[in-house]
Amino acid sequence: MSAAPDQATRTLLLPDAAATDRLGAALAPRLRPGDTLLLQGGIGAGKTSLSRALIRARLGRCEDIPSPSFTLVQVYDDGAAEIWHADLYRLTHPEEGAELGLDEAFDRAICLVEWPDRLGSLRPPAALTLQLDPWDDGRRVTLTGPAAVWADRLDGLAA
Repeated sequence: MSAAPDQATRTLLLPDAAATDRLGAALAPRLRPGDTLLLQGGIGAGKTSLSRALIRARLGRCEDIPSPSFTLVQVYDDGAAEIWHADLYRLTHPEEGAELGLDEAFDRAICLVEWPDRLGSLRPPAALTLQLDPWDDGRRVTLTGPAAVWADRLDGLAA
């Protein structure tokens, strides 16, 4: 059995919604096609808020970014990459993620996946996981991903 790869980990405190938006904006230019962010946390943890801020920063404009809760996937194009925003809460089996085309999107798009536990074996091994938890009146986010992929891109990251 091989050892787990080294992990890059950063924990940030987000005291308010504006800090969550700043984190999304700070992550946006660090992403490239083939990157996946797995957003974990309970209902109301800030997964969609962070995704909206990131997508708006990538698009370079304030645009209505609906939650993909009912459509399951919303796709945007920033001119450099497609951005897939998926909410998998309603999925009952990982095969449904493949039916949505996520397995192919992971290779070529920037993917933001809420409720990634529904992915099962489709979970990309090089993904960056963002665990959002309540903290004081705000949130605490822990970012974890393979160091070879994420360490340099997480350096200097602040909310």
